[in-house]
Amino acid sequence: MTTAVESGRTADVIVIGAGAVGAATAYFAARAGLRVTVLDSGPLAGGTSSACEGNILVSDKEAGPELDLSLYSQKIWREDLAEFADLFEFESKGGLVVAASERSAQSLHDLTERQRASGIQVTNVPANSLTDYEPHISKKLTAGAFYPEDAQVQPMLVVAHLLRLARELGAFVHTRTPVTGFIRKGAAAIGVQTPQGDFHAPSIVNAAGTWAGNIADLAGIHVPVLPRRGFVLVTEPLPVTIHHKVYAAEYVDNVLSSDAGLQTSPVVEGTDSGTVLIGSSRERVGFDRTVSLPVLAALAAKAIDLFPVLEDIKAIRHYHGFRPYCPDHLPVIGPDPRVPGLWHAAGHEGAGIGLSAGTGKLIAQSIIGISTDLPLGSFAPERFEQVLT
Repeated sequence: MTTAVESGRTADVIVIGAGAVGAATAYFAARAGLRVTVLDSGPLAGGTSSACEGNILVSDKEAGPELDLSLYSQKIWREDLAEFADLFEFESKGGLVVAASERSAQSLHDLTERQRASGIQVTNVPANSLTDYEPHISKKLTAGAFYPEDAQVQPMLVVAHLLRLARELGAFVHTRTPVTGFIRKGAAAIGVQTPQGDFHAPSIVNAAGTWAGNIADLAGIHVPVLPRRGFVLVTEPLPVTIHHKVYAAEYVDNVLSSDAGLQTSPVVEGTDSGTVLIGSSRERVGFDRTVSLPVLAALAAKAIDLFPVLEDIKAIRHYHGFRPYCPDHLPVIGPDPRVPGLWHAAGHEGAGIGLSAGTGKLIAQSIIGISTDLPLGSFAPERFEQVLT
């Protein structure tokens, strides 16, 4: 007979969400000696982590708290998790950001100056040197910037292996187990309700990705995590054609935009299998999963503008999903003073894979009560309530 402890129904930490952020949180909490239970309403990596490119970027971050978290996460990927790099297909390929006009070139130059002052490694690349990085890139571009720290992983492998490692440290993982409510003791959350029964823990982490706002609603609080839809095209396998992650400078503006309407900018990169991934699009349409052929056509056209060699290459499939978006473009990380016992680790939008490592370690540090390596004040979950009042 399986006891409550053996099935993980009584734990030190419950992590709601089995995506990259939840998996990293579970791993670092288990590594810290905590008994961990992970719950997810669907399969492993069933949300954003299975519908993205696996980016670990510093190039698309403005100076500020998110860049600080990005640099910290880079350190965790390259040090704490370095021994598992091959399992994740971690590739430090570098990123090349390019500009197609003099105005974009000036904006890119200004961005690199701010980033360099914050500790990012970046090399400004004149137009006549872009082919040294990417031989097939368009000759019409005016400037670029190379970021050697940009990297990529296979996100579903990240989730699978981090949760396997957490289980080896004693964690339990329950899929197809949606959280339907919180168990309270006064104001504090001390457990969660599911159709499969109750789970108890003094610390509960909301790492539910795009659905983190719904979990917060169950706890009676407001955390405005919203879905932002994006599409990715996948080409037929090619010989090595594109060597880095390459994207237009406008991508940074799109990431930072709060516009609900459709925005597209070319993002192109090769994979070990030979396929080329083509993005990116952003639009706030709720959880509408309708396939938009005009968006896919726009992505293809912009990729060809960037790499004319792709014009006669076939796209063999596409995938799409939802980024967990916060209105101020900062994730929600840390304890929620409105509900003692509840932490949040969500709202990373398109940077969740890259920021998952740092987020998971910071949450684990916060739960065990030690000083976090980075201050969490800028990511405080109650900050939106303060704005509203």
